[in-house]
Amino acid sequence: MASKVISSTIRRALSKPHGAVSRRHHLSTVAAAAAADTSTAYEDESILMKGVRISGRPLYLDMQATTPIDPRVFDAMNDSGINEYGNPHSRTHLYGWEAENAVEVARIQVAKLIGASPKEIIFMSGATEANNTAVKGVMHFYRDTKKHVITTQTEHKCVLDSCRHLQQEGFEVTYLPVKTDGLVDLEMLREAIRPDTGLVSIMAVNNEIGVIQPMEEIGMICKEHNVPFHTDAAQAIGKIPVDVKKWNIALMSMSGHKIYGPKGVGALFVRRRPRIRLEPLMNGGGQERGLRSGTASTQQILGFGAACELAMREMEYDEKWIKGLQERLLNGVREKLDGVVVNGSMESRYSGNLNLSFAYVEGESLLMGLKEVAVSSGSACTSASLEPSYVLRALGVDEDMAHTSIRFGIGRFTTKEEIDKAVELTVRQVVKLREMSPLYEMVKEGIDIKNIQWSQH
Repeated sequence: MASKVISSTIRRALSKPHGAVSRRHHLSTVAAAAAADTSTAYEDESILMKGVRISGRPLYLDMQATTPIDPRVFDAMNDSGINEYGNPHSRTHLYGWEAENAVEVARIQVAKLIGASPKEIIFMSGATEANNTAVKGVMHFYRDTKKHVITTQTEHKCVLDSCRHLQQEGFEVTYLPVKTDGLVDLEMLREAIRPDTGLVSIMAVNNEIGVIQPMEEIGMICKEHNVPFHTDAAQAIGKIPVDVKKWNIALMSMSGHKIYGPKGVGALFVRRRPRIRLEPLMNGGGQERGLRSGTASTQQILGFGAACELAMREMEYDEKWIKGLQERLLNGVREKLDGVVVNGSMESRYSGNLNLSFAYVEGESLLMGLKEVAVSSGSACTSASLEPSYVLRALGVDEDMAHTSIRFGIGRFTTKEEIDKAVELTVRQVVKLREMSPLYEMVKEGIDIKNIQWSQH
């Protein structure tokens, strides 16, 4: 087999210094015009999509949904796609050896980022598959003696739905509430563990509010009770320091497109010592140590590995840059608006996630008015009615405030000009909506609207 070395072209792509990569993403025309007079900047670039006309590609502040591919990652993938197109499981010729080498190099890069052995990295299609494999796979393997799972009410939907699936099979699940800052009550976790508890699954960094759970403390509690600890780390790796040994992690789910890598690829860390066993979700050729059959997607895996190497190298720089932009955004909004609330802990939080609620403003209306800023709302449209975010409701946020939340996602390529423009547009829209709100008028007049008894006619 070929030695595990990175090809010279890929190494050149990854060796570009941080400053050589423009922070102004080429797809955002608003970013390009943010420092200029925007009153006429977009007249020739208007876009009509889904019945909505906007004046250009909006500012991208939705980094928790996905991140743009780092150009250096793209260069590495492009080189591999042209030259290393063999099947990595073909063991009889050079093309297979080259592709296998690329996959194994990426496995090493992913492992280094989280302090693991390359043999503990199982490549998958993303964090959703990894979460399903971890939660269902462990409980199915130990079903004769373990019937109980512990998770939190604020987990990603794929973890919650996996747990509900287990409940339909006869397993029991404890959904722990969280405190008002979004963090787990450690004593409540300790008390919830039973002799038949087979897994604790708690997200490292929440995708909606950005809070960072006390991972070391949770890991210690699980270790004391000899219960495997799984974490969805899709929003954590490459953004905060992650050490699977320090956190006592048995299983960890990861995703490529959250760290400036490609979509459609992720990984599951499966601890080898002490060994954790699980059943695979699918059967086939027995690839990835029998846990994930199917031909490995060489180019996507290579891109994921490249993104991990860049993240490890530039994490400290990125965090400093993103933290400064977060403060610029929050201070800019609060200087011009009252009634702005940060959802989730500010002390234990990833800086790139800023979830704000704007009193006396409906979140969906605010989103519709912010056509030039790509952000997400904490509210979710169901088929029958508009429901507030289940994550914010778990924090105890009032329903009216939960409906007004907006999540701003800041990343590696976000610019100061984009933040300033986002502040300007957000403030303008909030002021506009409040001017139309009778409730806000009542509050300005000193009326306590919480004590008003509304009558129905």
